[in-house]
Amino acid sequence: MQLVKSALHIILLTGTVWLLFGTSFSCRDPKPMPPDDKDSFPAFDPTYIDFKVPEGFPLMEIPEDNALTEEGIALGRKLFYDPILSGDSTLSCAGCHKSRAAFSDDRRFSFGIDGSIGTRQAMQIINPGWMPKLFWDGRAKSVEDQALAPVENPVEMKAHWPMVVDRLKASKEYRLLFHQAFGTADITKELAVKAIAQFERTFLSYRSKFDRERLGKVFYDVEEQDGYDMFFSERGDCFHCHGGVLLTDNAFHNNGLDTIPEDTGLEEVTHSEFDRGKFKTPTLRNIELTAPYMHDGRFRTLEEVIDFYSEGLQPSKTIDPLMKAIRNRGKHFTPYEKKALLAFLKTLTDTAFVNNPALQPL
Repeated sequence: MQLVKSALHIILLTGTVWLLFGTSFSCRDPKPMPPDDKDSFPAFDPTYIDFKVPEGFPLMEIPEDNALTEEGIALGRKLFYDPILSGDSTLSCAGCHKSRAAFSDDRRFSFGIDGSIGTRQAMQIINPGWMPKLFWDGRAKSVEDQALAPVENPVEMKAHWPMVVDRLKASKEYRLLFHQAFGTADITKELAVKAIAQFERTFLSYRSKFDRERLGKVFYDVEEQDGYDMFFSERGDCFHCHGGVLLTDNAFHNNGLDTIPEDTGLEEVTHSEFDRGKFKTPTLRNIELTAPYMHDGRFRTLEEVIDFYSEGLQPSKTIDPLMKAIRNRGKHFTPYEKKALLAFLKTLTDTAFVNNPALQPL
């Protein structure tokens, strides 16, 4: 695995990769489409990116066979927003991962191409390069795996990869883009998901007030500080699952939603009854923007989420040992404590992330 070094941050702009704090370098001009109908594409000459992770973040592992290039990211960006990947060419990846909702779905359950409704809310795509497993049940073991599954999901895009590949091969523009990204116009599903994964690894959120405070650039107000102190103490008891700079432990927990879970969660993958009702800890970055909440979107607001942890915990056979408050059905926060927690959670909002032009459609 290729380890990327921590130092400066990156923002990807059209045609240019900008390193934060004023350092930049320009890409060469886009290679023009050949004037005739033959695939006489220019020589394969990708622009590799020296990927920099945000200050204070851990190292990110990037697969050796899918190094980041400007051309690969550009192709992934186009594919992410192109409904050509769905069965009837009406639904793109962005249809369930909206930038305004921090690349999550703002509906309780995500919809498929013909109006069919799933049983879970699409998870947000935020800093996925640091996630060893993805989806609520952890069935994807890499960002590439995560990009592969929705195309053939019988509720989501309802397509077949051979059909999608044929569509892509029929496009001279896509043949050129795949050649520029991977050195071949022989398009495959493996190359398509590699490109999408490259693009998604640029979904970096690191510029919230929480980040500026941890770097000593700003200070919390009194309410935010009290909420921070609660969050990272046994009183709030949030940090066990949502600690660290990523604000997720990347693990799976039964957090006391149901005594008898209808959705068995991780058990669907491991086939172990001890994993019943366990779901992946979502990052709390941009949590203000990703309503509704939980795997099934049952809570409409952050206030409802705080009330649940305060008074609504439900006992079950697989309740996580970290949920010590289950003895009292919750933490029983005071009205001010709830207000302070809410104030702190709002400091996790990163408007630069959701408005980053490099993550929007071309």
